[in-house]
Amino acid sequence: MNLDLLKNKTLLWTLFAITVLITISFGIVMQVWGFMLIDEMFKADQIADHIAAMSEKQKQVHIWTTATLDVLYPLAYGSLFAGIALKAFGRAGIWLALPSLLCIPVDLSEGYAQVMLLAGNHEFMNLKTAVTPIKFALFIAGLVISVLGLVRLYRQRSA
Repeated sequence: MNLDLLKNKTLLWTLFAITVLITISFGIVMQVWGFMLIDEMFKADQIADHIAAMSEKQKQVHIWTTATLDVLYPLAYGSLFAGIALKAFGRAGIWLALPSLLCIPVDLSEGYAQVMLLAGNHEFMNLKTAVTPIKFALFIAGLVISVLGLVRLYRQRSA
């Protein structure tokens, strides 16, 4: 993949809009079907208890949400964060984009584990509990780098 494409202003705005829309969509799904996504959980007992308390309908909705929105989400936010790093930090941008780029496959692996857990395959608990903290560390690093990159781009524009 040509990473320079990620620096395109129109693409960055499109990725931003998609990221915001998906974020809102998660909130709507949780509100309408009355459950919390297990994406933020990384303790095995908490995950198991939460899944056990869900209705079959909630589990199915969670599976579909994870298999659709939560596949698109890391592609959108990961590409957005990476693109900002690449655009804002020049040659160092490739290194600063790494957390966001690495977050994509980690988040997708977590989603796979979640679908399997929600479908009753408990042997995926170790994968889920291992990758979720890694996902959050990479996500937070990418977010911080993006915010710093946006500040840098704003200052360059204002100068």
